Amino acid sequence: MPDNKGFIHLHLHSQYSLLDGAIAFEKLFKRCRELGMDSVAVTDHGNMFGAIEFYTKALACHIKPIIGIETYIAPGSRFDRTKTSISDAAYHLVLLAENITGYKNLLKLATAGYTEGFYYRPRIDKQILTELNEGLIACSACPKGELAVQIAKGDIKNAQSVAESYLKIFGPERYFVEIQSHQGDNPDINKALVDLANKLGIGLVATNDVHFLEESDHEAHNCLCAISTGKKADEPDRMIYPTDVF
Repeated sequence: MPDNKGFIHLHLHSQYSLLDGAIAFEKLFKRCRELGMDSVAVTDHGNMFGAIEFYTKALACHIKPIIGIETYIAPGSRFDRTKTSISDAAYHLVLLAENITGYKNLLKLATAGYTEGFYYRPRIDKQILTELNEGLIACSACPKGELAVQIAKGDIKNAQSVAESYLKIFGPERYFVEIQSHQGDNPDINKALVDLANKLGIGLVATNDVHFLEESDHEAHNCLCAISTGKKADEPDRMIYPTDVF
């Protein structure tokens, strides 16, 4: 059995990340056991539709389930619907429940995303996070997270303000800067993220933004993304995930 040095996936999309994730839970837990992982998280996009199935099947396979969500954060108020594109209307943020209170707050936040903040995507905002953050751990997410977006723009000052806003909500024990390394990523962004985390005393967490289980699953997942974006699989200018998000 491979020595994974205790690594646990904390950013993972199941088939409940509709037309984006391609992971069935039974196969996920089988793969975890093959890799010697005794725990795994699920962080589907904007929803918790798979939470009960994930939890019950994980326990049946003797895997510790970590329930989470990759939520969409409105740049201002969740009630504001003036942005003109999906990318401008929300950032990403990973939230993980550390106890039953956190799980209940995740349910409330997911519900508010659909009933109050929906605009292109089910969105929440920092105001409701301030009210419902107890029992939750936050990670800064992928390159579409608010922190990484500001760094990609070269706005380090604003990136620091963003990090400080999340520290104010979650505190230094429950907010982490997320580091990912995929094909085609800009290494300067990761360096800036690490530098900022060190400057502010924020912990780092390494994730892989998992969307499929094996490298051989990439082509099937590629076709799924083509359906999601309304493109043909052979169109060269459409969104294509790197082969290493597994």
